[in-house]
Amino acid sequence: MISVVLVDDQAVVRAGFRVILESAGDIEIVGEAATGPDAVDVVRRLQPDVVCMDVRMPGGDGLTATRALVAERGADATAPAILIVTTFDLDEYVFGALEAGANGFVLKDTEPDELIDAVRRLAAGQGLVDTAVTSRVIAEFARRSSGARVVEPIAPHDAIALDSLTLREREIVRLLANGLSNAEIATALFVETSTVKSHLTRAMAKIGVRDRLQTVVWAYRNGVASV
Repeated sequence: MISVVLVDDQAVVRAGFRVILESAGDIEIVGEAATGPDAVDVVRRLQPDVVCMDVRMPGGDGLTATRALVAERGADATAPAILIVTTFDLDEYVFGALEAGANGFVLKDTEPDELIDAVRRLAAGQGLVDTAVTSRVIAEFARRSSGARVVEPIAPHDAIALDSLTLREREIVRLLANGLSNAEIATALFVETSTVKSHLTRAMAKIGVRDRLQTVVWAYRNGVASV
């Protein structure tokens, strides 16, 4: 059973998400919060598999809460994954939350089946971005990260991780950051899809990320991928 905490300042939204997610049969809502600070407290106490996090809340925004939870996560692979659920596909809060370490992003008007699938994917360690805005989100990450590297050197731990990647692992991470699926990467490199998965799994372990989305963020931040 996948345990989930819902974070949204509107009770009707939380109620709707509860009905949708619990209808799946393998998802249980174990807690709710209406503000960012309350979300941090609830998540600390309940340790769910996934947190569905709103970004705009009068009592404390989801961005601050996401930063706090990610900071506590550290290297704990069992820590909750954070799914940003928002009305705005290109909202500044969304980019801030993803840059802070959120694991996925969907819009509030997403179809029920897609929301359920998003929660399942994050619980399984697969980050994602809403398919309607994937290319724009990646492009914006690329633009911002490209500019940031001019003034921000690569962090020491990232430099060590970068050096530890094999040429094949680095190439696969680059192609992933460019928006290719595992199957498309396999075709481009003339290898099996299973080989791509194996290399990607090792690369993610080396750079210290838990899902594909954060691998993309890391790649742009550290020059493995570029615009």
